[in-house]
Amino acid sequence: MISNLPKDKKLILFDGVCNLCNSSVLYVIKHDKNNKFMFAPLQGEAGTKIIQHFNIDTSKTDSILLYSENDGLSIKSSAALRIAKDLGFPRNLMTVFFIIPTFIRNWVYDYVAKNRYKWYGKKDACMIPTPELSSKFLT
Repeated sequence: MISNLPKDKKLILFDGVCNLCNSSVLYVIKHDKNNKFMFAPLQGEAGTKIIQHFNIDTSKTDSILLYSENDGLSIKSSAALRIAKDLGFPRNLMTVFFIIPTFIRNWVYDYVAKNRYKWYGKKDACMIPTPELSSKFLT
């Protein structure tokens, strides 16, 4: 579906104007020792394609999505936990939270997502990656 996404990569779609989301992306980049992830803002072309393809209501899911050709789409807390799983020890221990029912995990996730601009702020435009990191980003 996303032609420029290598088959062995997973794509993290994030809110490009959210300070919490941008900090989270930088955290994943720092700890992605196996180079599994690529990134794209939800507001970009790749984000729009996936949102339309999966018919996602952005008024209900507007913060993080994880997409791969093999695994399809994960949203909200499931996406965050699947990302943590691929970041190695000790972050992969977060997968223990999969035992919590999804509706409870997503309630907590939605509470943070709803307040993220108030707590962490918002940028006027999407993050522009540095030249060193640009190969990890799709538009």
